[in-house]
Amino acid sequence: MNTTAPHGVADEARLRRWRLVLGAAAEPALGGLGTADDKAIDKALGAVYDSGSGAGRSRGDRAGGLGGSAPRVARWLGDIRTYFPSTVVEVVQRDAVERLNLTQLLLEPELMEAVEPDVHLVGTLLSLNRVIPETTKATARMVVSKVVKEIEERIATRTVAAVSGALNRSARTSRPKPRDIDFDRTIRKNLANYLPEQRTIIAERLVGYGRRAQAVHRDVILAIDQSGSMASSVVYSSVFGAVLASMRSLRTSLVVFDTEVVDLTEKLSDPVDVLFGTQLGGGTYINRAIAYCQSLITRPTDSLFFLISDLYEGGVREEMLRRVHAMKESGVQVVVLLALSDDGAPSYDRENAAALAALGVPAFACTPDRFPDLLAQALNRGDLMRWGTEHR
Repeated sequence: MNTTAPHGVADEARLRRWRLVLGAAAEPALGGLGTADDKAIDKALGAVYDSGSGAGRSRGDRAGGLGGSAPRVARWLGDIRTYFPSTVVEVVQRDAVERLNLTQLLLEPELMEAVEPDVHLVGTLLSLNRVIPETTKATARMVVSKVVKEIEERIATRTVAAVSGALNRSARTSRPKPRDIDFDRTIRKNLANYLPEQRTIIAERLVGYGRRAQAVHRDVILAIDQSGSMASSVVYSSVFGAVLASMRSLRTSLVVFDTEVVDLTEKLSDPVDVLFGTQLGGGTYINRAIAYCQSLITRPTDSLFFLISDLYEGGVREEMLRRVHAMKESGVQVVVLLALSDDGAPSYDRENAAALAALGVPAFACTPDRFPDLLAQALNRGDLMRWGTEHR
């Protein structure tokens, strides 16, 4: 049986590939590019290979290039991650560093003064982590450290207060101090003692919030999708993980994944180390990550599992859903965050999000400022479906 493509189709595909390889200069001979994706690929490649060291062209005489701003670099990195596999992305990134002085572009003091370091710049630096020369990694780490410190100052106190309060409220006592009385539960317990003529309730039994001893009461597992589109979420999740790891009442684990799974729990004492242990970009096998996280769970009813992902699954979707269902049925509280960032409405796989919602697993985006409240609600086993709807 002849399995080769028809001659015309094969020729067309061959011309397309050569056109992308040779660039715009070959268009008169090979023809133009038809689809929007092909044009986007051509633009991403042209930024690197249509500039610089061509014949008769000095290094400063560039037709393309990435320009002089970190946001433009970030968009370019997103494009090449979208259209090429990770092995090709690494090659193109190395070529960009060599041909366009991309590392210097990102790490020049003038640029750092012009562009205030933020989570997006951190994501860009982490995306280039493998190809940034050792001599400039110290500067990159300094920029990342500054952003991490700002985020910690913004979230740490509120997160610790929310978690401590939630854990204290989950313990009950029948002899509370006045400040610890749970008035709602106390009233419910004493409804039989209502005196109509006095329009009051005699509180024979008090119910109050207990004060827990300093021991591990909950296990929290953060599984973070490190595909390129999740860069901001990776930054915020890593900082939250470090804050939670500092609390003795929680046992916190942090796992990052693409097509592979990496456990970064041992690095949680330093969120900068966590971030430099990530590898932004590549595919996504959520099922494999969930399987690993299941192996970390020893106390299901005391465990809280956060899957932070846009849910674009490159692995076995049905197996992923089965694992989530089994985890939930065992008593684990499962929450899916489609994004943990300030970037607005995220792009995500709506079919998978709907399938998880049908299993009773909430799936919604959350800003960093809302996450402490979400965490407290989850630790108290509140209605997260309703919480997500009310805080959209």
